[in-house]
Amino acid sequence: MKDIKTQDLGGGFLDHGVASPVSTARGTVATVDGEGRDVVLIWLMDYNGCASLLMIDADTGACAQYRLPFPPGEDAPFASVLSSGNKFYTLFNSRFVEFDPVKRAFTFIRKTTPRAAMGMTEDDQGRIWTLTHPDSGAIMYDPRSGAFRDYGSVHQENWRQYQRSVAADDKGWIYFALGKTSSQLLALHPDLKAAVSLLPETERVPGVNAHVYRDLDGKVYGLANESKWEGPWYQLYCGKAVKMDGSAPLSVKPIACGLQGFFYKKFPSGRQIKEIDLISCKLTIEDPATLKESVVTFSFESRGARVMGIAVAPDGSISGGTTFPPRWVSYDPKRDQWTDRAVAHQANGISMQGDKFFIGNYTNGILQEWDPALPWTGPKPKGEAGANPRTLVECWPVIDRPHCLLAHPDGRMVIMGGVPGYGYTGGGLLFWDRETESSVLLKHTDLLVNQCVMSLAALPNGKLLCGGGTRAGTGGEVMAKEAELYVLDMATKKMEWHTALIPGVQEYSEMRVGPGGLVFGLADFRVYEPTLYDEEKVFFVFDPVSRKVVYQQPTVSEFGYIFLQQEQRKIVISPAGRVYVLFRKGIASVDPVTFKLSWLAKSPVSIDVGGAWLDGRIYFVHAARLGSYCVGP
Repeated sequence: MKDIKTQDLGGGFLDHGVASPVSTARGTVATVDGEGRDVVLIWLMDYNGCASLLMIDADTGACAQYRLPFPPGEDAPFASVLSSGNKFYTLFNSRFVEFDPVKRAFTFIRKTTPRAAMGMTEDDQGRIWTLTHPDSGAIMYDPRSGAFRDYGSVHQENWRQYQRSVAADDKGWIYFALGKTSSQLLALHPDLKAAVSLLPETERVPGVNAHVYRDLDGKVYGLANESKWEGPWYQLYCGKAVKMDGSAPLSVKPIACGLQGFFYKKFPSGRQIKEIDLISCKLTIEDPATLKESVVTFSFESRGARVMGIAVAPDGSISGGTTFPPRWVSYDPKRDQWTDRAVAHQANGISMQGDKFFIGNYTNGILQEWDPALPWTGPKPKGEAGANPRTLVECWPVIDRPHCLLAHPDGRMVIMGGVPGYGYTGGGLLFWDRETESSVLLKHTDLLVNQCVMSLAALPNGKLLCGGGTRAGTGGEVMAKEAELYVLDMATKKMEWHTALIPGVQEYSEMRVGPGGLVFGLADFRVYEPTLYDEEKVFFVFDPVSRKVVYQQPTVSEFGYIFLQQEQRKIVISPAGRVYVLFRKGIASVDPVTFKLSWLAKSPVSIDVGGAWLDGRIYFVHAARLGSYCVGP
């Protein structure tokens, strides 16, 4: 636990401190600096993305933190390379970056085709190759000559592409593996502008990534399905693919490259990193020749991890989870005190029911139950006695990334919805029965085909109002034309009514039941879709009896935007039935008669993640910090 001192921001707003003052590594390598000293390089990510590179002296723990000379844009490395020339490369927020540990400086930066490297490699000529999400942008940089080429998109699909492995043969051809909607192996010649697809359509595998690697024999080998490390293998050479009868040689050429968890341990001196912990700030170095270990401590500046959501817990705390790294945080308003704990997953959906708190986790759509009255045990395997939080059920691939979690007012049912696994289309709906400790998982084919469930509201007589969305799982193909709203009978699990309530809407992002049984909602406040900011966002009021919209109001021109989170919690309803909506710029209130939104208070800080009501205050997150506003009883 850590005590803090809440700060008065003025105008009824308070700042309650950083929820979890930690960062995560998005690529770690062991190398050497200009003085021949062993050093560790780490791309550091906090709530706003990768803002700096950390260099740690392996013998003293002395640190230097180098700020990226461009804004991270809430983006971070998904791939990086330590070159044979001892330079550290990555690409994110549409910037290709070179860091030189000898000069201790960023020595090359270039703006590129959007957005982030999903795969990188070094070819036999020392050139750095990058393939970017979402449209297979290809980038080449030659450190020796300074030549740089941005090819733009070299392959088109109607879904966001993931290129998780890249390799070059000894003739200079570049190969990359594609997913997730449908796997593919592609070849690119450095003198051409478009990649060549190598797999016939009949051999592409849905919902997975393909895989490529460079072998010591100078050729590249690929698989159509990386999730099953088995054939058929393809030999890739000079831009051609030949299906093999047996397995690949698997004599992998050593290239220091990897994905966001890239961890290259071996120093040129022969020593290696045994362990590095960014929470305790301890670095353990091992000498394989002598088996001796040394431990140094270090320190660095972190602006804090991103908070995914907050809600009131049964113990009276404001609780929620962070991501990168995943942590569980609780703020006690009475003691002005934080508790920060390790967890295994990213908490997307959160909701209290009685004396228990429920958590919908990404990945794998895991539902957990937390009892604040019992000791916290931290991550435990499913079914292990005494675990707290306790894992109840996993929903992958039907639900992978939860976007809504409803602890039903009947005190018995907990319902979770969201988008499916990577590359899939159409999400499902989980029903967890606390009394029988049993679950029912509906697929999108049981509900609205090719749609997912983005919001939920409990109606009388065992009915459930579900807000649909057209979004597919990450890397999946969007197939539905517009989102629908529907009513589900909880007993029979059958739809009784559905309609495209507001024409053209792609997502019913949030719904809350308010005074008079009316449902207050937000439409098209979509997650991770910054290119859609020019679309109008709609606040609406729905009458479930007449099944009609009784009020709707565009919000962008007057109120601006809300911060997008994976479970929207921007509508806050007080015990007295007053309805509030949290925008980045401040808090709006809903007129109880006309339903018109108007400003209640402009905030001195950006309101990012919200929101929770406790003792007359609306709690929210700004940056990585908890804030609140005094509304009164």
